[in-house]
Amino acid sequence: MKVPQHVAIILDGNGRWAKSKGMPRNYGHKAGAKNVEKICDVAGHMGIRYLTVYAFSTENWSRPKAEVDELMRLLGSYMKTCLKTAKKNNMRVRVLGDISRLSPQLQKQIQELEEVSAQYDGFHFQIALNYGSRDEMLRAMKKMYQDLEDGNLKKEEITEEAFSRYLDTADLPDPDLLIRTSGELRLSNYLLWQLAYSEFYFTDVPWPDFDEEELKKAVAAYQNRERRYGGLMV
Repeated sequence: MKVPQHVAIILDGNGRWAKSKGMPRNYGHKAGAKNVEKICDVAGHMGIRYLTVYAFSTENWSRPKAEVDELMRLLGSYMKTCLKTAKKNNMRVRVLGDISRLSPQLQKQIQELEEVSAQYDGFHFQIALNYGSRDEMLRAMKKMYQDLEDGNLKKEEITEEAFSRYLDTADLPDPDLLIRTSGELRLSNYLLWQLAYSEFYFTDVPWPDFDEEELKKAVAAYQNRERRYGGLMV
């Protein structure tokens, strides 16, 4: 049966997972970061070509400063690990979102990771970082408006395909499957444009416990659904 080409995941439940073990929230974030690398490897072996994960949203800045600081530290550490993984696994990495609010050091790490991994095409891994879908669409519209003013775009040329090229996900296929862990049943401002025709899969399993078997369950659920477009069965 067909494996989804592009899987998007909302990584949820790190803090609650840690609390259930009597540990601080940051313990859960560390475990969650380690699990991202494992799932990337599993997804690639399953034949999934694109994996996009929601690592840090525009709303996450409202969390306690100590937690945000630790998350930023973890992200910096993960960028170093990801650079090695990209070289090892022929993996291209892209960061989605507005990185201008991040520290100069983290921005530099992201730029290096994207530049080095641009030569790889075995697996495509996207990290949504300081990302919010409404913010993404606003930024896209501003760029489009500027092109209209500069004469680089005509009004009659504005189509869904044209607008998609202004998004952070330009040149990426839309997700076939969205997975959200830890029992929440909402999109949380994630890839709202891109998920228009995606299948959704929700699980009560917290992200640190989401392993190979859980990913296989999600893919199996996707494979067992009837894909419909415009009311027609495909």
